Amino acid sequence: MAFFLGLVLGIVVGIAVIFGFVWSENARSKRRSELATTIAAFARMTVEDSRKLLPPQYYPSWLTWLNQHLTKIWPFVNEAASELIKASVEPVLEQYRPIILSSLKFSKFTLGTVAPQFTGVCILEDGGGGVTMELEMQWDGNPSIVLDIKTRLGVALPVQVKNIGFTGVFRLIFKPLVDEFPGFGAVSFSLREKKKLDFTLKVIGGDISAIPGLYDAIEETIRDAVEDSITWPVRKVIPILPGDYSDLELKPVGVLEVKLVQAKELTNKDIIGKSDPYAVIYVRPIRDRMKTSKTINNDLNPIWNEHFEFIVDDASTQHLVVKIYDDEGVQTSELIGCAHIRLSELQPGKVKDVWLKLVKDLDMQRDNKNRGQVHLELLYYPFGMENGFTNPFAPNASMTSLEKVLKSGVNGIEDTEVEKSVTQKRKEVIIRGVLSVIVISGEDLPAADLMGKSDPYVVLTMKKSGTKNRTRVVNESLNPVWNQTFDFVIEDGLHDMLMVEVWDHDTFGKDYMGRCILTLTKVILEGEYKDRFQLDGAKSGHLNLNLKWLPQPIYRDS
Repeated sequence: MAFFLGLVLGIVVGIAVIFGFVWSENARSKRRSELATTIAAFARMTVEDSRKLLPPQYYPSWLTWLNQHLTKIWPFVNEAASELIKASVEPVLEQYRPIILSSLKFSKFTLGTVAPQFTGVCILEDGGGGVTMELEMQWDGNPSIVLDIKTRLGVALPVQVKNIGFTGVFRLIFKPLVDEFPGFGAVSFSLREKKKLDFTLKVIGGDISAIPGLYDAIEETIRDAVEDSITWPVRKVIPILPGDYSDLELKPVGVLEVKLVQAKELTNKDIIGKSDPYAVIYVRPIRDRMKTSKTINNDLNPIWNEHFEFIVDDASTQHLVVKIYDDEGVQTSELIGCAHIRLSELQPGKVKDVWLKLVKDLDMQRDNKNRGQVHLELLYYPFGMENGFTNPFAPNASMTSLEKVLKSGVNGIEDTEVEKSVTQKRKEVIIRGVLSVIVISGEDLPAADLMGKSDPYVVLTMKKSGTKNRTRVVNESLNPVWNQTFDFVIEDGLHDMLMVEVWDHDTFGKDYMGRCILTLTKVILEGEYKDRFQLDGAKSGHLNLNLKWLPQPIYRDS
């Protein structure tokens, strides 16, 4: 009996020990996992995060030391930095110089007696053999900056830049890490984020508002110059140790294809008639990289259907910016609204169709006024993208069979100069094919009849050819089902559009209910897709469509 009791007791104790050991190991594993997650979170902290968690008195002591000593040596830093900034910024100002000016230079440039202060710091993870530090800086300086400008009319004006207030986050990258002192081969610096840049302009001995549009033109020039000369991904690389650091320089990483489709409900800027909208689109505000659309006269719901291409330098941080203006002829165009989208939101090789709300200023967190929306179709592809993706807008996609033979050489003979000129000749891509549209159904369509019903039908129109088809009428329904298929022969798929309009049939006529405008890029790339499209110009309603593409590519000279 004692034997069995001891056996049972031993088994129970053994099981208890095993369970205790397993529980202890699981608890330790959980604590290690939580600790690793916490450490990883601290490694990803930004300057803004650190300021929320820690008051200034808990910042690293060396940050306070840096601010104190910067204040002491500022007179010497001011003298050297003023000359350096003047020499480097003047060419940038000339590059962004407004058309109404013939010259834009500094006649005086000193940073004043007030030193900037660093107010935040963080260290970021860098898996590429370097260390990245971000420093937040504030500067409410008293500089003495005078711009010597000359207009096209020969008028010379000294313009003083006053009341500068600046807050931004600077990024320092110490890379590559090496064994010898100081531990890194080069340092790159850049303005990662411009939080605030305020200043005023004043003509010495005059009023700058006396020349219409001059204040806005100079202000925009200064902001664009700051934006593009030092803001990330632009960076300045300073070698510390001898070596080749060309890999740290700014290099293109991909191409962004943008189709400006349309805009709707734009604010009217004209007293008589309607605005004449056009769009300015850019990733970087360099004059030769900014694209301008055609002007659509007297229309608050313009349809552009224009295609643009942009070089991308850093898809993780850059934005696409769209600004809609009202063309005022010889006068300065008036901004209707602007919008932007982060390129990090785009999936490489996938078309993204977006409507962006227009705001007064991109720095505004909120804009309650309805300034309209702009419709874009975006396609980003990094260089060297694999997985069988072919960009239909790319020049190499437009090579004929003859050009491909000439490029590779015939019978082992290298290209002649004549053959090279043929292979380098740019072609315009014409994508021809058959588009099949299945109009499946409608959902929650607006009521057009007094009885709260509608008799809807759909009209499909190809914009370039004007070819039309229409569905049957479904009587007394706000959720009609059609399931009808229509085929269109398309001669230029990349530049055509499908307009889908919903109408209410009436004995004495018809009532417009809303529309969808679709480009064909997505169906050309994917071959087939089904989606639910919201009706524009209607209080409610969606259409369910299925699109299929049968390609027949041909080429023609541009």
